[in-house]
Amino acid sequence: MSFTYSQLKTAIQDYTENNETTFVTNLPIFIRLAEERILKSVQLSLFRKNAIATITQGSQYFACPSDFLAPFSLSFRSTDENKVFVDFKDPSFLQTYTPNSSTQSVPKYYSIFDIENFLIAPTPDASYTGELHYYYRPVSLTDGADSGTTWLSINAELSLLYGSLIEAYTFMKGEQDVMAMYNQKFQESLMGIKMLGEAKEVTDEFRTGKIIRQKQ
Repeated sequence: MSFTYSQLKTAIQDYTENNETTFVTNLPIFIRLAEERILKSVQLSLFRKNAIATITQGSQYFACPSDFLAPFSLSFRSTDENKVFVDFKDPSFLQTYTPNSSTQSVPKYYSIFDIENFLIAPTPDASYTGELHYYYRPVSLTDGADSGTTWLSINAELSLLYGSLIEAYTFMKGEQDVMAMYNQKFQESLMGIKMLGEAKEVTDEFRTGKIIRQKQ
């Protein structure tokens, strides 16, 4: 089972039995909020990306990608073409380590400076090719056509449906017992995605053997 954008909107209306104009207008918001719930609850390799950019000589700042959420690693090619990983630290550590930004050397540390920039220390003594591996915000189902799909609408359809119903029913100020049921269904569906993203995706049977669950 999977949802196109149109099918998910129809399902939300069918479950809530609500076709009121304002409610229908807000359907994209319900879906985006459900996507946000999933994004912040489960770590999936789907949400990882690599970006290549220049670490500029003399500049202690390195621009964040527009879809950046959190870092996994930052590395660069040294002058002898070896890959060098930079350690992630707090901004105060970097500013203490290199209090004078005009001091230039091979970068050792980086941190998130603001929503648009990383801070690097020491200030780079040359221009390097940097590679950022990071957690990013995927394109929303609502950004595509009615016939469009996303990874979540194909592989996490239950979480997307029940997450959307939670937001829709909150908008409707619906009955608490129904809200509790939607929330329970959402949490149950998340367990399957968490098993995929935090167990199955990061192990293999050759190294760890089959996953053995406790017998009931």
